[in-house]
Amino acid sequence: MTTLTRTIDYLHANTRCVGFLAYDDALPGPLPGVLIAHTWAGRDEFVENKARRLAERGYAAFALDMYGEGKVGSGAEENAQLMGALMSDRRHLQDRINAALDALRELPEVDPDRIAAIGFCFGGLCVLDLARSGADLRGVVSFHGLFTPPEPPPLKPITTKVLVLHGNDDPMATPEQAVALGRELTEQGADWQIHLYGNTMHAFTNPRANDPGFGTVYQPVADRRSWRALMDFLGEVLE
Repeated sequence: MTTLTRTIDYLHANTRCVGFLAYDDALPGPLPGVLIAHTWAGRDEFVENKARRLAERGYAAFALDMYGEGKVGSGAEENAQLMGALMSDRRHLQDRINAALDALRELPEVDPDRIAAIGFCFGGLCVLDLARSGADLRGVVSFHGLFTPPEPPPLKPITTKVLVLHGNDDPMATPEQAVALGRELTEQGADWQIHLYGNTMHAFTNPRANDPGFGTVYQPVADRRSWRALMDFLGEVLE
């Protein structure tokens, strides 16, 4: 097995975005594709490592760039500014992640009919918005994501399958908000699952998360269980 990686430029609204592709060139293609939406920090080493890990499992994994120019925040203040600019215009956010989906679909290594999307923290909201936009793909998975729906609420039915992997003690998206999300997904006709992990806070998949006061703590058991859930889900929707 040889995992190849490269950066790929694509455009959205005259903004140059820089994605990161990883795949095993020893496998016969085209391969099922997995789009990966990053945390509020930007397209950093965390999501690039997720792409490599998915490539080892036989997927063409594409870590997208929501901020443009491969921008990575320098800390919490800049991260919040970068994320806030997109959160304030959810139509623009949805258009940008759809541009990344289009870019992935056009790659020769990727089967355009077998694509799913996953996202972490802010990226979890991004992939939920991708589903809300009516995008044509097999499934989306949110890891410790944000659940706030756009205003006004989307009118298109959600045709993709949805999996939400979340900490029950996450202060940034509470169990009550998870229930509300389930209600929204039901009303939109989605095939959905929500897994809540007990004694688990925000950013539970990130080994560098260690700030209980902020609500971000790595939880290795939930990390392991959520990855297994992801593998089962991708096996269902992409194989």
